[in-house]
Amino acid sequence: MILRLAWRNLWRHSRRSWLTIAAIAFATLLLIFMITLQLGSYDMMINNNLQVFTGHFQVQAPGYLKKPQMRNTLNQPQQLAAQIRPINGIVDIAIRAKGFALIASEQRTYGAEVVGVETAHENKLSNIPNLIKTGRFLSDDNAQELIIGEVLARNLKVTVGDELTLLGSGRDGSIAAAVLPIVGIFKSGDSGLDRNLIEIPLKSFQEIFSMQNKAHIIVGIVENLENLETILTQIRTKLTDKEIVLNWDTLVPGLMQLIEADMITSWFFYICLILIVTFSILNTFLMAVLERTREFGVMLALGAKPFLIAKLVILESLLLTLLGLAIGIIIGITIVLYFYIHGFSYPGMEELGAEFGLTGKVTPELSLLAISLGPLVILTFTMLASIYPALGIRLLKPVDAMKSV
Repeated sequence: MILRLAWRNLWRHSRRSWLTIAAIAFATLLLIFMITLQLGSYDMMINNNLQVFTGHFQVQAPGYLKKPQMRNTLNQPQQLAAQIRPINGIVDIAIRAKGFALIASEQRTYGAEVVGVETAHENKLSNIPNLIKTGRFLSDDNAQELIIGEVLARNLKVTVGDELTLLGSGRDGSIAAAVLPIVGIFKSGDSGLDRNLIEIPLKSFQEIFSMQNKAHIIVGIVENLENLETILTQIRTKLTDKEIVLNWDTLVPGLMQLIEADMITSWFFYICLILIVTFSILNTFLMAVLERTREFGVMLALGAKPFLIAKLVILESLLLTLLGLAIGIIIGITIVLYFYIHGFSYPGMEELGAEFGLTGKVTPELSLLAISLGPLVILTFTMLASIYPALGIRLLKPVDAMKSV
């Protein structure tokens, strides 16, 4: 009976009820779309940043991240890579060796990071092989050649075909020196890489820097970031106490801090939106209680308990909110599904992404949490708002209430 009364009372002022339902539905679909898009943009941000060079995870010697010394190496990287590569969910892995050297052209000298890479695997782990603006990528692991960032090439005043002299320190303390031709110039969009990075074939690096068969890191990319921790757990079973595996959050801590800061800012906006809807609901039911004071007085005089009438008011609020949420969820999921299939892109974003080999479209995160989080928060706030007018019924006196106009 209470349910039937609550449903009937909703439509005593149908225009007001529909306006309130529309406000709830609009807030719901907006939250669903924005939250799923926001979470999807974080995935895109992570992938775009990590696939340029860093990778989703790295296997290193303990302490190498904080103090990347030439001697702090992985002793048997080839064997370890062969054990890790078959793990399900890993797209590919590659061995790298890193060193620092003075790079001299005929006119200038600059310091730069020199990285030895496995040429056959690097194109799956890094965008750099696809970002060669002039020339080509490294041909094979034994080639005596290098590629260089666009900014560093400009600073050194060199181009493809010119030779550079590398002078550094080998792993055993000897002098590492070589003269290598430039076969490619890349533009990654990351000013740090374009200004400070040189890549050479891994075996050439090991020869120049007296590395023997050792290396510094094993870089990996996974198919799905949600499965990263499971994959890392499997990797740890294959490591000794002389190797550790680090995820992207540890490798690039600033990226997670940026995501967290954006999340806080966004939720401030979301809460403001929800509060506006909540006050709209509160206003609707305060007016409903005031308009029906005489009706409530009659019900109290006939023996109805204040708690029963309060339940009626709260149930009306619940039905109104659920109706608005249902409409908003249906429309919101429809919009999210469309952009999940076709992708969402801001003006100019695809063109910018294509220039640097990055994803230009955001795919909304289609998960139960992303879709239900906004509606659940709206439901919680609106139900809390409905308690206030319901509690006012306890203060009504039947005689006074029946005299109200």
